Amino acid sequence: MIQITVIQIDNYGPWTVTPNPRRESDLQALQSRLYADLNLMFGAHKGLVFYTRFDNLIAITNGIDLITHKRIQESIRNRYPFTVSMVIASAETPYEAQKLATETLQEYGSAQDENRKEVLDVANELVVDGYVQIAHIDINNITGTLTDIVSAYDTYLNVNKVKLALMEELLKYNALLFFIGGDNFMAPSNGMSEEDFLDIFNRINKKYKIELKAGIGIGRTAEDASNLADIGLEKIRGKLVDKNVCTLKQDDFLESKMGMGKIYHPQF
Repeated sequence: MIQITVIQIDNYGPWTVTPNPRRESDLQALQSRLYADLNLMFGAHKGLVFYTRFDNLIAITNGIDLITHKRIQESIRNRYPFTVSMVIASAETPYEAQKLATETLQEYGSAQDENRKEVLDVANELVVDGYVQIAHIDINNITGTLTDIVSAYDTYLNVNKVKLALMEELLKYNALLFFIGGDNFMAPSNGMSEEDFLDIFNRINKKYKIELKAGIGIGRTAEDASNLADIGLEKIRGKLVDKNVCTLKQDDFLESKMGMGKIYHPQF
């Protein structure tokens, strides 16, 4: 089971134009700061936040309880000129979890309802003994094939084409995908196999002539899974595996490191 928290700024659209439209540069900076602060706050508890549309964010929050969510919510109220609402849900797949959380939040009223403030609810249950699977996907040799050859905007356009293709393909497996900068994407993907990813990569390569690779991490929290995914991706880059996917599981990884005589102090 994966635990997802949907985060939404309360009544944000009307606030941006009241009493007059606010400077766009200020709004962009404010949204970026909120994303950064939320990642730091949830990250302190081994969670991970993705910005989606900036006024609506999705966080992977396995291991994070309701009290911690409440404290984060209060901290945002104290730091920002607006409030946020949060709903937590769990499911076998990321898409199912975020959908359930979203539907529960919508039951409290519109995102632009001035009377709906600081909703905090659990749609079904908090995850006690679940896991997180995250794939860190990137484009093979984007520097040599795009960055150093075509314009900055054309590279950006191609990256977004790949992003959309990945989002549509992964949705067939009830997985999610988020852009995380450069040519990198992260996909919460509980239940997917390496073969599923290879099939998707082959279809995208046939259509766009772009090769992809992915480290896949499976851990108890978003931080554990994403760290393992990063290590798996480095194994592919270092040609330590013979295919474009590499899966690392938390317990297996810790056992292999301990067996090499290294001392680890995992925080579970």
